[in-house]
Amino acid sequence: MNYFERAGALCSELRENRRYFHRNAEAGLHMPKAKAYVMEKLKEYGLEPQECGEGITATLGHGGKVLLLRADMDALPMAEESGLPFACPTGMQAHTCGHDFHAAMLLCAAKLLKEDEASLKGTVKFMFQPAEETFEGSRNMIDHGILEDPKPDAALAYHVSPGKLPIGTYLYNDSSTMMFSVDTFEIHVQGKGSHGAYPHLSIDPINIGVHIYLSLQELIARESDPSDACLLTVGQFSAGSAANIIPDTAVLKGTMRTNKKEAREKLAGRLKEVSAAVAAVYGGSAEVVFTCSVPTLVCDPVLTKEIVGFMKELPIPGAVGYPGISASASEDFALIAERIPSAFMYLSAGYADERGDYPAHNPKVQFNEDVLPIGAACLAHSAVRWLEEHR
Repeated sequence: MNYFERAGALCSELRENRRYFHRNAEAGLHMPKAKAYVMEKLKEYGLEPQECGEGITATLGHGGKVLLLRADMDALPMAEESGLPFACPTGMQAHTCGHDFHAAMLLCAAKLLKEDEASLKGTVKFMFQPAEETFEGSRNMIDHGILEDPKPDAALAYHVSPGKLPIGTYLYNDSSTMMFSVDTFEIHVQGKGSHGAYPHLSIDPINIGVHIYLSLQELIARESDPSDACLLTVGQFSAGSAANIIPDTAVLKGTMRTNKKEAREKLAGRLKEVSAAVAAVYGGSAEVVFTCSVPTLVCDPVLTKEIVGFMKELPIPGAVGYPGISASASEDFALIAERIPSAFMYLSAGYADERGDYPAHNPKVQFNEDVLPIGAACLAHSAVRWLEEHR
């Protein structure tokens, strides 16, 4: 089967599926609408889907090696300002990262592969995942057996990217870290409350929190190796209930990201040490709690080169590949790549005009639906070819 031609013939269905996910955007781990829709469509295509934790899985083929194809399908908890007629009407969720595309492309790939199942030289396993944005989805599905029965030998995932790169552009990394690790943390500061008119009777947790925040900046400026990439961001500082009350506690929440395991371990350790020491200077205490941890995304070089080769076999207009891409964003597909050989790539879904001015996670971002058949064809064709080469 010419998967690119067949996917092109299914453009209307691809758009319909993408727009369903977009209009019915759901954020987080529990996604009842998306799960029901994926189950319905996979059954319609002749597959037998099953729940896997909060996600959905299904398999095709007959024995042999197993390739896992993964798509995330969650949105972000934010308003949408794209102006699209199929924007999510709740004003509280929006597909501003393109996961609606990923789910639609994998559904189409499942349909293509089911139509050509007799030619498969092994097994394809599908992974429709929630909660990538909160870094919970992959772990949830791993905990519920996505990497068992049958156990995948390798995994492949794509991510669409907005901007102004032409359609047909793809970006990958077959030699180093592709995406940074992420560790979400909370710093719980304990002080002693008092009337605002009597600060000397208090141990002010807000003052402690401010000094902790300032001290953390030095971990990047003065302690991190300049040859490493380290980021530390505090995005939330919560304390107090009234202007004239010094509270007992304060909480700082943030993330740290690195491109190397060693840098990650050092920064995490120093985050704890500095927070506790600064709090002690002002008479209080501080405890650091890591609420979520995802390692760096490092793709398997051999598998990645193979997938690039398979993609070049497709007649994709304007196809141009850029190796060596590295991003400071994070991706919980890294939890899959940590366990089995994996490849992860970006597909350009941009526009050359003003629609390409906005990045992912911006309320005005728009993604180009012309990438849909490209992604679906790449998933299906690469699966068939990889199983042929590894039968």
